[in-house]
Amino acid sequence: MSIPNPPAGAPAPQLPPPVPPVGVQPPAPKKTNVVAMVAMIVAIVGFIFACIPGALIVGWILLPIAFILSIVSLFLKGDRKWMGIVGLIVSVVGTIVGFIVFFAVVATSFNNAFGGGETTVSQPVEKPVDDAKPADDKKPAEAAQGTRENPYPLSSQISNDDWTVVVNSVNTDGNPVVADANQFNDQAPAGSHYEIVNYTVTYNGGKKGLAAEVQVAMVTSAGNVVNSYDNLVMLKDGFGLDEMYKGASATGSVAFAVPDGDAAVVRVTPGLLADEVFVKP
Repeated sequence: MSIPNPPAGAPAPQLPPPVPPVGVQPPAPKKTNVVAMVAMIVAIVGFIFACIPGALIVGWILLPIAFILSIVSLFLKGDRKWMGIVGLIVSVVGTIVGFIVFFAVVATSFNNAFGGGETTVSQPVEKPVDDAKPADDKKPAEAAQGTRENPYPLSSQISNDDWTVVVNSVNTDGNPVVADANQFNDQAPAGSHYEIVNYTVTYNGGKKGLAAEVQVAMVTSAGNVVNSYDNLVMLKDGFGLDEMYKGASATGSVAFAVPDGDAAVVRVTPGLLADEVFVKP
């Protein structure tokens, strides 16, 4: 049976869409892996912030998020998984770059904050030497003053841009002082005794500082460094964590467990990265 031709000027009849064979499903459109795309974008943004010293914290927040999203995207169905791989690589590289930038910023900040500039020393005026006394020939002439071999005398002013430190006195018989200061103080270890160093710090910096930035230790004749925290004791005039503005001063004492019979010298470091200077008790 033939289909009659439509009259002239009439629209052509619409044919129904082809019906697929029974049991055959039409192909589903490919879905974009949204998680992979988000991971790549977050990783790129985090990498950019990780390169900016003032915005490091933003990069450190975004990069771990991008790393986790990238891992998740690789296990999801969808097209363009390559974006997840890119996000994974960028997040790892960005983290490494962020750590490099962080350590560079910290090193610069420490150098600016605690370098303190050049250290200078002003010695106390010496009394005239009695000609009847024999000269001290034991001091090596070639040793620079302020070293272990040629330490400065007590009351010398050790100064830089941030601090001025003066070692006022050294009590080589400090056991009674430690015992009297606190009943819970431990006795000096066997073969050693306490020596008490009293010193004054003055802050010269522009903003403010902590007295703990000035480090004082004792060095034995054998070259061993004795720190006050090796044997923690409390003194009546113990040095604290004083917060100081420009021109402020603080005076206190610290105790060191020094080997018996050893002529230890005092080592002063006027700032965390300052030059060390030695003082003779």
